[in-house]
Amino acid sequence: MPENLLAGETSPYLLQHKDNPVHWRPWGEATLAEAKRLDRPILLSVGYAACHWCHVMAHESFESTATARLMNELFVNVKVDREERPDIDGIYQAALQMMGEHGGWPLTMFLTPAGEPFWGGTYFPPVARWGKPAFSDVLQRVAHVFHAQKETVAKNVAALREGLDKMSAPKPGNGVTTETLDEGTTMALRLVDPIRGGTSGAPKFPQPVFFRLLWRGWRRTRAPMFREAVTLTLDELCKGGIYDHLGGGFARYATDSAWLVPHFEKMLYDNALLIELLSEVWLETRSPLYAARVRETIDWALAEMRVTDNGDGAFGFASALDADSEGVEGKYYVWTAEEIEAVVGEGASAFGRAYDVRPHGNWEGRTILNLSRNPDAEAAVADPDLGAARAALHEARAARVPPGRDDKVLADWNGLMISALVAAASAFDEPRWLDAARAAFTFVATRMAVGERLHHVWREGNARHPGILDDYANMARAALLLHTATGEDAYLAQAQSWTEAAQRHHFDAAQGGWFLSADDTTDVLVRTKPISDNPVPTGNGVMVEVLARLWMLTGEDGYRQRAEAAVHLFSGDSPQYLLGIPGLLMSAELLMQGIQVVIVGDPADPATTALVQAVRHAPAAPAVVLSVRDPGDGSLPPAHPAAGKEMQGGRPTAYVCAGQLCSPPLHDSAILHETLAGA
Repeated sequence: MPENLLAGETSPYLLQHKDNPVHWRPWGEATLAEAKRLDRPILLSVGYAACHWCHVMAHESFESTATARLMNELFVNVKVDREERPDIDGIYQAALQMMGEHGGWPLTMFLTPAGEPFWGGTYFPPVARWGKPAFSDVLQRVAHVFHAQKETVAKNVAALREGLDKMSAPKPGNGVTTETLDEGTTMALRLVDPIRGGTSGAPKFPQPVFFRLLWRGWRRTRAPMFREAVTLTLDELCKGGIYDHLGGGFARYATDSAWLVPHFEKMLYDNALLIELLSEVWLETRSPLYAARVRETIDWALAEMRVTDNGDGAFGFASALDADSEGVEGKYYVWTAEEIEAVVGEGASAFGRAYDVRPHGNWEGRTILNLSRNPDAEAAVADPDLGAARAALHEARAARVPPGRDDKVLADWNGLMISALVAAASAFDEPRWLDAARAAFTFVATRMAVGERLHHVWREGNARHPGILDDYANMARAALLLHTATGEDAYLAQAQSWTEAAQRHHFDAAQGGWFLSADDTTDVLVRTKPISDNPVPTGNGVMVEVLARLWMLTGEDGYRQRAEAAVHLFSGDSPQYLLGIPGLLMSAELLMQGIQVVIVGDPADPATTALVQAVRHAPAAPAVVLSVRDPGDGSLPPAHPAAGKEMQGGRPTAYVCAGQLCSPPLHDSAILHETLAGA
């Protein structure tokens, strides 16, 4: 058998390790069988291609022949790409946290030959430092415990297995009410840094789902504190070093509390979620800074993250850009004052004042460009001379060795980006963004689907790994938003198909809710049922939104019943628990208080178009379900609140419905906009 079996994989992360002297195996039943045959513990190493500390541990330990010799003698060594197998990663991250450790990557877990965790950690250095033992000492100690202290191992396994099993059986709550929403949003507000935005302390993560909950709190209550928490956070994000001021796009997080120093990797999901949040908040604030960041980030995604296949116009989005370039974190992005002067020339002084360029740098002797200290960031973004300087620096930067790109296409993350493009296209009247959303949707639907089933990952012509719940939920939501934006019923039908596939293959008929892994995924220790949003919205929360939208669009009460059952199951009985489920809370709000607008009129009529635009440009737009019906279309079922509604006076007519009640007919787009703005 070959010593290292990763050369046949498609994951860029696994391929990074194909030449290690470690006898790596991919995850799977054959690997578990090998561990049982040899009676060796499994060393499970989980990471992803853009992970800086994964690279560090690889260089220090996995490329070391001495360390590899120990690993090969004592363990069956398994590499997992956490983005390819989030179900595997989620199980063992949860186990590590049950041990009282912080999760993260690289994840280093030690398992029995049956895949049961009994000890673990994250990064281990090659020599003892920072309060961590040397990795070689860890290897020898864990192997000794596994063989000599079977009772201790069995006790750890039993305790962790009990905790993992509980993840599949959440304790039902009393559902979500307006009071619950207000309580959860108020508790969330207490975590916000009142000076710099974000949550208090360092590191700082953007957390767009968390801050969307606060924004929806502002829309619901009009309490200024919620609005200010969100706009402060977005202002600081858009000005700070976490944003790439030359190329667009946000890094995964800031290592400091001032948003200056990014962990330089760029992830597709962060940027998708921030595009959607910025677009939603822009509808109310009309901030030029937010508009600029939306445009620049979409331009970055379309230029640098596009993955094409056979030239038919469809494309997907790659997963991430690495933090490192030439083995150095952030090297591609930072500057010296001399480098900037050489490129910009006479304008270097003005550029330096605007973008915090210092003689000795603001980070490790170099400068991370930012506008945080600039009192007029919006003017700096709009200034043509500074714009020319940024363009010149961007062109000069392109000659550097770029960070690596993880070009695998993930269905769930692409669903997030498709939804973001639809939201931004509607808010900013950008048809090309809608075209991009349609192209990406076509890519997933044609390259990553077989019948009703989705694959989770695609790379270089190969679709692999059974779809997880998040794939179905995020792609169904994207289909529904495309249906709203285009009026095309094919998107609605696809959303219904994927929703039913999730129901068939992920739903827990005994206790409710949806498992992350499908019923024919056989290589997981347990089928977990996650509900916490971190850092992306969990599939269970998104499924509630999908069901709520389907109910509002079709009037089919079965969708509402399924959504309500899930809300009760996952609402819990602890106020503190609400902080971890902002996605579910917002989905429950849509289910309880969602507004739908039904417009009856010829789609080609300019008056119909004006009504549609009034809906899309209203501050409440992201929480509104819109459908446009031709006159005389009797497709709405009798139970739908707008069933039987017609044009009045021969003019396109809008009805604003909440629950089972609809407004009087509206013909004037300005009045419709005003009605929704106050909703």
